[in-house]
Amino acid sequence: MALLNVSTVQLRSPNLFGIYSTPFNFLRVQSRNLTLKSLVIRARGNTRKESPKIRNRRIQKKYNGTPTRPRLSVFCSDKQLYATLVDDQNKKCLFYGSTLQKSIRENPPCSTIEAAKRVGEELIKTCNDLNIKEISSYDRNGLARGERMLAFEIAISSYGFLPR
Repeated sequence: MALLNVSTVQLRSPNLFGIYSTPFNFLRVQSRNLTLKSLVIRARGNTRKESPKIRNRRIQKKYNGTPTRPRLSVFCSDKQLYATLVDDQNKKCLFYGSTLQKSIRENPPCSTIEAAKRVGEELIKTCNDLNIKEISSYDRNGLARGERMLAFEIAISSYGFLPR
């Protein structure tokens, strides 16, 4: 059951809105079940410049990999590079290579940039084995091109995956 509290507000200015003021009665309803919450409106951050990650997620919806034309996804962290060939129809990873793999890194020992180039060469060998002639999209995950990414791209552009 609701409790009613009647409060009276008197305006002191006699000329408010051109008429003399009279007391107004406002009914305020108080109940145990009724709670009032304040409305908070927050502005969206980066309205003019969207995040590269958000843009990348939208692009991934548009380009899907198939067994004959997979999607090439490359992620470059602060120190390493990771590359995958993805068949989105069957939800399979056709190739995975990174600069951390011992087979790529130790024969002979090399720097991370040289290892990124070797990952690209391993990707080309795998594509020849799987009879893949082209990729559906090249996905950099919204990241900028650094030294490792450029070394990887040079290795795969010689095969014709990327335009020169």
